[in-house]
Amino acid sequence: MAKQATEDRKEWRASHRFARISQFKARLVADMIRGMDCNEALDMLRFQHQRSAMFLSAVLKSAMVNADEQEADMKRLYVSESRVDGGPYFRRYRPKDRGRAHPIAKRTCHMIVKVAER
Repeated sequence: MAKQATEDRKEWRASHRFARISQFKARLVADMIRGMDCNEALDMLRFQHQRSAMFLSAVLKSAMVNADEQEADMKRLYVSESRVDGGPYFRRYRPKDRGRAHPIAKRTCHMIVKVAER
């Protein structure tokens, strides 16, 4: 019978809910930092030109501060999970020709970042 290893791994999380950016645009950056060391991920986000990098950088810093408050080893932290879920969206209408109106979706998303020790 195989012995199952039970590792008690601590995770710290932070989130930004109702961020005013499309989840499709934010997922491109969130997928990029998943699994990286936290300091390396912050450096990567600092030099990205996407607007979502600024949002994810703030969420990652918040998760790192949450870990630091509970005396985690800051040099061993890595991004264990980074995900972007869709949030509600605002419906706006743009006037078009002959009295018509076309809908515009102002999308929002929820960004969740979890960090853990290696």
